[in-house]
Amino acid sequence: MRLTKPRIAPLSDAELSPEQAEALAPVRAGTLGVLNIFRTLAHAPKALMRFNDWGAYVLSRRNDLPAREREIVILRTGFLCRSGYEFVQHTRIGLDCGLTEDEIARIKQGADAGWSAADAALIRATDELHADQFITDATWAELGRHFTDKQRMDVVFTAAQYTQVSMILNTFGVQLDEGQTLDPDLKAF
Repeated sequence: MRLTKPRIAPLSDAELSPEQAEALAPVRAGTLGVLNIFRTLAHAPKALMRFNDWGAYVLSRRNDLPAREREIVILRTGFLCRSGYEFVQHTRIGLDCGLTEDEIARIKQGADAGWSAADAALIRATDELHADQFITDATWAELGRHFTDKQRMDVVFTAAQYTQVSMILNTFGVQLDEGQTLDPDLKAF
């Protein structure tokens, strides 16, 4: 975690304006509950509503990446961005989507940590997007051996969304939700 306390405190239910409560309504209807990220973003309710719209695409079946592969991209992005909150949240989601604990540990090691060619291409593409905001021709071609053009687009959309999420979490100091434990590789540095 970059910060040990929030720069922008999450809002309690009692602090919500009607507009903020409305922006949180779709989150309340979901299965995760109202997490600290959403309670923090509620300070900007119009932004939160649009954030939820795009995030819903990235995490939905409209994203053509299978859920497991999507989570590889999200977890690698969160790790590269040093976003403890993101990595913790998506470790649970990744496990629910078919990743193993060993695979999640290897995501932190990178593309050469014993992955299939398709998974290594996802990690390499994520690394390149993080480092240069661009996927090289060689990696793009390797992705094309395993994924459709739409799926390759969704790799970029997913990495971009979770880079933004990581920036938000890190800069605003969003703290872990109750009962969560920070990955030891993402402790303050």
